[in-house]
Amino acid sequence: MIHYQLRCSQDHGFDGWFKDSAAFEKGAAAGFVDCPICGDTKVRRDLMAPAIGKARPDPGPAEPPPPAATPAPPAMTTAGPMPAQLLSLLQRMRAEVEKNCDHVGRDFAEEARRMHRGESERRGIYGEATADEAEALAEEGIDVGQIPWVPRADG
Repeated sequence: MIHYQLRCSQDHGFDGWFKDSAAFEKGAAAGFVDCPICGDTKVRRDLMAPAIGKARPDPGPAEPPPPAATPAPPAMTTAGPMPAQLLSLLQRMRAEVEKNCDHVGRDFAEEARRMHRGESERRGIYGEATADEAEALAEEGIDVGQIPWVPRADG
């Protein structure tokens, strides 16, 4: 992975991680790299300070590794700020959901059931549901999904 400081044509600075420089070039040329602040896809690499490592003293003879421990399960949450590319992707996803689906608020679970039973028109909906409501919908065979609802890109 390679880390780049990026800048859009509106002069917003942000960072991004890519498999290699070719992956950045290909993604930028196709318009897949966009500014998380304004959505601009005219993005270029910005000047970066080189990473210079410090010389390490010779540690001497290697010690045997400690006995293996049972690895902890992977964490289901993240710590620290959300990477700019992920935030941008989630903002675009939110915009598409808001543009193409009906907001049903706290009536989400009931409206999903009505659609499942054929009592109301099948369409894309979004709204709020408790964890218990979402679990009950799944047990009833009603597919629902949850996405992180981040602030809109336009403020």
